[in-house]
Amino acid sequence: MQEKSLVKHVKALSLGLSMLTVVGCSHTQTESAVSESPSQVKNVIMMIGDGMGPQQMGLLENYAVNASTSIYKDQQTGLAKMINNGTLGLSSHNPADSIVADSACSASQLATGEPSLSEAVGLDINGNSVETVLELAKAQGKATGLVSDTRLTHATPAAFAAHRYHRSLENQIAEDMLANQVDVMLSGGLRYWIPQEVNEKGEAYQALVEKTGGAVKIKSKRKDNKNLLNEAEKMGYSLAFNRDDLSQVDNGKLLGLFAYSGMQDGIEYTQTKNDPNRTMPGLREMTEKALDILSQDEDGFFLMIEGGRIDWAGHDNDAGTMLHEMLKFDEAVNYVYEWARKRNDTLVLVTADHETGGFGFSYTRANLPEAKEVTGKAFANAQYKPNFNFGSFDILDKLYMQKKSFANILADYDSGEKTAEALAKLVNENSEFDITVDQANEILARENNDYHVKGHKYLDSKSFPKVNDFKSFYVYGDEIRNDLLGRALSEQQNVVWGTGTHTSTPVAVIAFGPDAVESKFSSMTHHIELGKMAKKAIAGEI
Repeated sequence: MQEKSLVKHVKALSLGLSMLTVVGCSHTQTESAVSESPSQVKNVIMMIGDGMGPQQMGLLENYAVNASTSIYKDQQTGLAKMINNGTLGLSSHNPADSIVADSACSASQLATGEPSLSEAVGLDINGNSVETVLELAKAQGKATGLVSDTRLTHATPAAFAAHRYHRSLENQIAEDMLANQVDVMLSGGLRYWIPQEVNEKGEAYQALVEKTGGAVKIKSKRKDNKNLLNEAEKMGYSLAFNRDDLSQVDNGKLLGLFAYSGMQDGIEYTQTKNDPNRTMPGLREMTEKALDILSQDEDGFFLMIEGGRIDWAGHDNDAGTMLHEMLKFDEAVNYVYEWARKRNDTLVLVTADHETGGFGFSYTRANLPEAKEVTGKAFANAQYKPNFNFGSFDILDKLYMQKKSFANILADYDSGEKTAEALAKLVNENSEFDITVDQANEILARENNDYHVKGHKYLDSKSFPKVNDFKSFYVYGDEIRNDLLGRALSEQQNVVWGTGTHTSTPVAVIAFGPDAVESKFSSMTHHIELGKMAKKAIAGEI
């Protein structure tokens, strides 16, 4: 794809804002050898920022443009490049019977182009399996791939290669993925692919330690002794468990499982990505390998790439970690942009399943700015002193400088001295924003769970962290302490959070590829229609 220039319509992500302001923009190419023939698209790459609403995109752009620590150094983000040289739309994502979507349902609608049900994967509203865009590509002789920085069997990748009534059936989802013979699968979640007997730490355990080189924690969550790694090898898959393994595979089927559960969070990745001794690949590295292998298929390919931990940071109301997750995802987006712009046969779709957290920067009555002199004539007899604190740019730098995610801070607390003083010390050592001991006590306070449901995966506990407002929107047990930490820091960060779950906020749809194809995505739509369009694109029908 040749580089494109904007004409007539100004089309961009509004830098420094936390909402997208342009929908349905168009462009032309300055030097294009791209045919507008419907058969032009051979490859479809779908990139999903899980939990990435317009607010999260605004956070990234604010940091990229306004932070003194910006790693972009006056360069555009990958997302901005995609938008400025492609087309931009918005999409709703609710299930068939509800207002708010979970990842499984939303991804299923993207994958199948059919309405789906909450927490189901690859099914229609009646519980029937529906061919996904990945399966359609496979049926047409194309190569297929799934990449995620969460778990391979997590909701979003599962929706493209499995058909189950509930997303939690990850043991069965792993079997579905293998039966689908997805050519390249790269993610975390080894625990669903190895036999239960490894937990006894006998011969099977030692064999896996040797096979993985000790790079991944060996513990199974299976209820049987199926060894899906052995099955994969018999089917011709190369296995990878670390960066070295990954680098040595140049073609053929590849299964890479690089973590027990989710892969590195964004802060951990930022801190280690330039370390030559790092063993776990990043999202960009996995994306690069997937493209290298899949593009060898002359018939083309379908590839889904998920930045899944944006959602996890949103659930934790952790703005610093969420920024780093956006940086990690954008690194992969930029790689795909640079790869695809040199071709005339590839459609890239960048979107999200939903927004998580109801995140936003906001102005406040706290920490009011000092008056200062402004040289313009209008201020000849007055100082510049806004009534409220609209948020200084150094907040962005401080978010970037966070040393650990809230989840890891609380994990350190749980494994050490359990006092409010200890928690405050951990937070203040790992964040540029401090909490007091009184605030730490509030984070650690507990109350009766007013929404107790016996046997419920999340609500069985009779005691929950104490939430003072909107408590029903914080659902994940002790993980709510992460959200309470986010609330404690929010005044200093000029950040507001609306929930510990998802919102119905429409999400961006960025299309980049041949003009005649990408222009069809510049509208206000629904994920069901996006799924239909993706299937038409992979079939060469648009």
